[in-house]
Amino acid sequence: RIGSASSLSSAIINTRLQELVRLFKERTEKVKEKLIDSDVTSDDESPVASPAAAAVPAPGGELEGDKPLGDDHYCEMLCCTFKRRPWLEHLKSYQFPSSIDPLTNLMYVLWLFFVVMAWNWNCWLIPVRWAFPYQTPANIHYWLLVDYLCDLIYLLDILIFQTRLQFVQGGDIITDKKAMKENYLRSQRFKMDVLCLLPLDFFYFKVGVNPLLRFPRCLKYMAFFEFNNRLEAILTKAYIYRVIRTTAYLLYSLHVNSCLYYWASAYEGLGSTTWVYDGEGNSYIRCYYWAVKTLITIGGLPDPKTLFEIVFQLLNYFTGVFAFSVMIGQMRDVVGAATAGQTYYRSCMDSTIKYMNFYRIPRAVQNRVKTWYEYTWHSQGMLDESELLVQLPDKMRLDIAIDVNYNIVSKVALFQGCDRQMIFDMLKRLRSVVYLPNDYVCKKGEIGREMYIIQAGQVQVLGGPDGKSVLVTLKAGSVFGEISLLAAGGGNRRTANVVAHGFANLFILEKKDLNEILVHYPESQKLLRKKAKKMLRSNNKPKDEKGGPGDALVIPPKAETPKLFRAALAATGRMGGKGPLGRLRWRLKELQAMQA
Repeated sequence: RIGSASSLSSAIINTRLQELVRLFKERTEKVKEKLIDSDVTSDDESPVASPAAAAVPAPGGELEGDKPLGDDHYCEMLCCTFKRRPWLEHLKSYQFPSSIDPLTNLMYVLWLFFVVMAWNWNCWLIPVRWAFPYQTPANIHYWLLVDYLCDLIYLLDILIFQTRLQFVQGGDIITDKKAMKENYLRSQRFKMDVLCLLPLDFFYFKVGVNPLLRFPRCLKYMAFFEFNNRLEAILTKAYIYRVIRTTAYLLYSLHVNSCLYYWASAYEGLGSTTWVYDGEGNSYIRCYYWAVKTLITIGGLPDPKTLFEIVFQLLNYFTGVFAFSVMIGQMRDVVGAATAGQTYYRSCMDSTIKYMNFYRIPRAVQNRVKTWYEYTWHSQGMLDESELLVQLPDKMRLDIAIDVNYNIVSKVALFQGCDRQMIFDMLKRLRSVVYLPNDYVCKKGEIGREMYIIQAGQVQVLGGPDGKSVLVTLKAGSVFGEISLLAAGGGNRRTANVVAHGFANLFILEKKDLNEILVHYPESQKLLRKKAKKMLRSNNKPKDEKGGPGDALVIPPKAETPKLFRAALAATGRMGGKGPLGRLRWRLKELQAMQA
């Protein structure tokens, strides 16, 4: 009994020691991984805020959690309770920025919109008020009110916004107030802004309210072109705005020509000849119709009679031909730039179809090629993403790759714990490939040289006796083939067929690209090889060793015979005994022979 108790205690001690050794090994591996990559999080749980700290009473003696929601937005006046709008409080606490980034600040773009609206008021309405009799003493105060409101917008733009714009000097972004103000005062923009606000309105007291005295207000064209650049930078489909702007150019040229035609008719006398405006109907619509027929050179106009009418008509024809040709050319450039990608896609597809027809490719293959072109274009908007990214600097390509792929790659078990910069370099080597339904991504037995990351769609892993049974379906964000990147000595062969289930967009990382990266990261290379060997051993280990369901035996194995019982049987055999132990010994031999 004493010997059995000592053997039992020694077995317990050995088991405990083995468990402690295993825990120390795991702890050592985690410390090594953390030293290699400082971003690896520890297993320790983050501290939870204590209830006492969370329930700190407010200055009024009441817990913050006990305050009813919305009390901050109510105010009491006399005997009633009114709800105060939150945006009023935000407006009161808002502080105007000391410096404005003209390239990214949306508030500045909104302000430019109001400046451009004021500029368009002057450009469109000054010719109308000068030529047509729409400005009368009865409504003059309305015209002047809008005029001076536009002047106020011009003045605020000079005093508040333009003096706070950041600028680049020697590669540095200057945000100093004095430097920004001096930069604006030295610029050409300041000279034009001051010129457009010349106070010619004082001549109203001498010559009357003549709209031509406000013509310098149209010189604020720099704000218009700046607004165009800023707006196109934030629009997803800027070509639509370019088409609208080009159309507005044409309409404005017709607008000015209609004003000049009414002025010429008034100069000659309304209805004095068949060429001039006869004074019937809506004067602006009739004159605009005449301007359209003249500038577009439709024809069908009455012949001019006097020398003034002939010269005016000749100048109109020359200007119309020139302006209309410029507008058509600009519209063609805008539409061509908007459809450049579509044109490139069509040319590539036509060339491919011509090539397949020349070599008499089967119709089924041609249809799959056409399907690939159409799906790739509609899903990505381009045929090859690398053509777009190659124009960007290396840092910007890395930023885009991190936003698109880092969340997926960082979850790959093989790369966890590796150097973060190595993963960044790896992201830039990923290549996007589109697979059609039932396309084989990889086949069983072939040499694996790539790792696949599913960006969109699904793939199916096939197996079974016929090789067509679906073992598992992988969805977006899944990764497969990562062991093939580091396996060697025949361990990089594919173990199953992988087929695209529907359209699948995959990212591919090739083995040669990873090897070129690992040259600069030896510690990550050691860690990756260690993980790859461990994953290979776990994949190659039989299921029975893992404790999983193995092959069922016809005769299950017997438990091992205790040592003391075997010693007794051996002693009985040597003594030639024929008692119960002898019979058991004979029966045991029969069972061993049957099992063999």
